[in-house]
Amino acid sequence: MKTPTIPTLLGPDGMTSLREYAGYHGGGSGFGGQLRSWNPPSESVDAALLPNFTRGNARADDLVRNNGYAANAIQLHQDHIVGSFFRLSHRPSWRYLGIGEEEARAFSREVEAAWKEFAEDDCCCIDVERKRTFTMMIREGVAMHAFNGELFVQATWDTSSSRLFRTQFRMVSPKRISNPNNTGDSRNCRAGVQINDSGAALGYYVSEDGYPGWMPQKWTWIPRELPGGRASFIHVFEPVEDGQTRGANVFYSVMEQMKMLDTLQNTQLQSAIVKAMYAATIESELDTQSAMDFILGANSQEQRERLTGWIGEIAAYYAAAPVRLGGAKVPHLMPGDSLNLQTAQDTDNGYSVFEQSLLRYIAAGLGVSYEQLSRNYAQMSYSTARASANESWAYFMGRRKFVASRQASQMFLCWLEEAIVRRVVTLPSKARFSFQEARSAWGNCDWIGSGRMAIDGLKEVQEAVMLIEAGLTDYG
Repeated sequence: MKTPTIPTLLGPDGMTSLREYAGYHGGGSGFGGQLRSWNPPSESVDAALLPNFTRGNARADDLVRNNGYAANAIQLHQDHIVGSFFRLSHRPSWRYLGIGEEEARAFSREVEAAWKEFAEDDCCCIDVERKRTFTMMIREGVAMHAFNGELFVQATWDTSSSRLFRTQFRMVSPKRISNPNNTGDSRNCRAGVQINDSGAALGYYVSEDGYPGWMPQKWTWIPRELPGGRASFIHVFEPVEDGQTRGANVFYSVMEQMKMLDTLQNTQLQSAIVKAMYAATIESELDTQSAMDFILGANSQEQRERLTGWIGEIAAYYAAAPVRLGGAKVPHLMPGDSLNLQTAQDTDNGYSVFEQSLLRYIAAGLGVSYEQLSRNYAQMSYSTARASANESWAYFMGRRKFVASRQASQMFLCWLEEAIVRRVVTLPSKARFSFQEARSAWGNCDWIGSGRMAIDGLKEVQEAVMLIEAGLTDYG
């Protein structure tokens, strides 16, 4: 006896099974099958990022060097996250440390004064290369994180005795972090980072600067921390999921559009130049057959002589009676010739609207507003400008907290340890814990960078006064 076949219930399109149609459409074939050929592999972040990691960062570098919008995006990160001075606001956890609030404030004032003297020294003693102050190092770190997705700083020790503090720092390019001898990745060594079985970084392989390229490349292994807990190599990036070893730059989601926008702009510029190049053309009476005889038969001596003679006659005629457009009149042309004035056509042809659309897409991917990226504030009201600035400000504050402040705090802790050991600053005597026992509590701090841009100073001051009078905020 034949088993009856149970009919399959279909969706409204008459093709997709009802079970598939009732589920999430993003996992199916889509309306009309548009998603049927879209089958990306399910990969971890490292599997998706590391195979083309070097090329992706090289493309981001090229964009920042040669693309005005990309360079502006990096400048926006530096100016809004850091600004011209990245100021320390030291706030030790005085309750946890068992000291009084006034003692903590006095200690903080002492620390802040000593730190500023060390960090912002015009001789750049904080930098191994003697090129950067502390604020400059933070600005470089923020830029490095933006177009490389991560930043590296090596804490070093100056062996000379000419300065009070021996702590120094070296900015390390992400390009120099790689596997020894450029070997492939393994479970415990990925893209130059040695990790344990839990995924925590143990150390980093740093190659020497290979420029000009003829020297053999050498790698040095630098531990993440020294045995006493002091940071030896600072690595800051924002992971998007577990198991991520290196950072992804912000240009990945918009890199293709930025490159195509470059090509589009160059093509548009060439088109405008070509259309504006010729103000007028002179058409001769030479028919097509005669022209082809001249061109195709130019290999024979007779044709070459005819062509040379004809061109010579034209040249002699116009040398005696030159055609000028800048004068008050145009002389008679050679018999049979006609002068045609060329009017430049509209070179825009919808280009501006298309460019704005691309720039809005790019701005969304980079976390900044369209107006900031394009530097175009036309046709904006106060409300739209304020909303746009507030959206970008929230993004920049997140980056300040998790990128710039993390780099700054780890650098500050390295210095504070030495300052305490050298008794440049003195811990309160009643403290419950030593520095080694409570590093984070003693080094707890905030970092103050550039302020939010004021769109209309008068309105924003009035708003602040109203908030204070209503008790919704304070003077801080």
